[in-house]
Amino acid sequence: MNQLIQSDLFLILPEIFVLSMAMVVLMTDLFIKPSARWIIFALSQFTLLGGAYLTGQHFSHETQFAFSNMFVRDGLADFLKMISYIGTSLIFFYSRSYMKDRDLYRGEYFALVLFALLGMMIMISSHNMLLVYMGLELLSLCLYSLTALDRDNQKATESAIKYFVLGALASGLLLYGMSMIYGATSSLDLSVISTTLLNHPTDHAILILGLVFVVAGLAFKLGAVPFQMWVPDVYEGSPSSIAMLISSVPKLAAFAITLRILGEGLQSMMVDWKQMMLIMAVLSIGIGNITAIAQRNIKRMYAYSTISHIGFILFGLMSGTLNGYASSLFYVVSYMFMTLVSFGILMMMSRKNFECELLEDFKGLNKRNPWYAFLMLITMLSMAGIPPTIGFYAKFMVLQAAFDAGFAIFVVYAVMMALIGMFYYMRIVKLMYFDEPKLKGKLDVPMDMQWILSANALALLVVGLVPHTFMQATTQAVALSLH
Repeated sequence: MNQLIQSDLFLILPEIFVLSMAMVVLMTDLFIKPSARWIIFALSQFTLLGGAYLTGQHFSHETQFAFSNMFVRDGLADFLKMISYIGTSLIFFYSRSYMKDRDLYRGEYFALVLFALLGMMIMISSHNMLLVYMGLELLSLCLYSLTALDRDNQKATESAIKYFVLGALASGLLLYGMSMIYGATSSLDLSVISTTLLNHPTDHAILILGLVFVVAGLAFKLGAVPFQMWVPDVYEGSPSSIAMLISSVPKLAAFAITLRILGEGLQSMMVDWKQMMLIMAVLSIGIGNITAIAQRNIKRMYAYSTISHIGFILFGLMSGTLNGYASSLFYVVSYMFMTLVSFGILMMMSRKNFECELLEDFKGLNKRNPWYAFLMLITMLSMAGIPPTIGFYAKFMVLQAAFDAGFAIFVVYAVMMALIGMFYYMRIVKLMYFDEPKLKGKLDVPMDMQWILSANALALLVVGLVPHTFMQATTQAVALSLH
């Protein structure tokens, strides 16, 4: 028995380490002066480095279960966790100056982000609906608190309340759907649910109703239409560093639980959830791209852009094939890095008592700083899906998977919407290169942020030129999970 517990604890060492260090960060902040907050930053980065080491040391090429099959460690889980560590580390680097200028550079910010990361790690490794819900609530509660971190900002507080109310509703829908599936299959374990549905067909009406509620809950967390109403308000209202967090790394965890619940647990109901995915994908791509054109606030534009990108991710998922799942995973990881760069440049252009959040603020950036204008150009081209960037290959792969699955008409529709989406991305390029500067003066950016931001943006171009290695990694991760 002791040996069994030791084996289980060994599998969750990364989670134990992140939890312990998050507590250390929270406690350390009580005993240091504001001028010594670099210690908190260093501890947070050490946490991510330690988590990456523990995850990479025993990178799983086989599926291992812990705690009565509630927790799974496989190729997909380890791959997504490694990407999550990298994404969170970049967020800490990009947001440092921004948070200092707004007096938000505090221990609770780092602790809440690490606890949110822990929630994501639990979601990624969940093999039981109960654990999915626990991880989701840990992540959600941290994000609600982070959205309202700037207590003196009325807009941020309002966004947090909206996010909390709608998030609680979505969590309720997800829980209700899970309870129905439990009622029909007598299990919360995804493998048992899958086996039960294949071998012992049960009351289909209850299952369909449960599936509808589950998909609605998952769609909310992803930000897909018609459950996208929270996205623009939260992005606009929250500080840019928090909007960057909400829009990037949690999407990996949301993708993981969607794949595990639908692709593994409810695979026999693929015909039913494919139709739901199709409707959401079509609406998300259409509404996201068309509405983004009308926005003057760049964070709201990013929000609607996110909704359209989620539509493309759903295109890969609804194909129901290994190639489709791998393409979606490739897309969601690519999107995370694109988002980090775009928000990183936004925060870089912000300074004390000035928030860069209007499209006009990008006017003449090329004359102020040609290098950062070039980095933004790469990011916008990638988001628009223009070769040879990573965004083009990601779009191409998900649309190819959807085409192979028999959704040719909808693929044509998605391409047309992508062409519409190009307009608002190219509008920023036009403002940067062809308009006179609205703001004066050089950008004062810390050296480490300059190097990391440049590397991140150039990676969008380099990986876009040679995407096959990265695509093989995502395919292998999904194959190891859904074997």
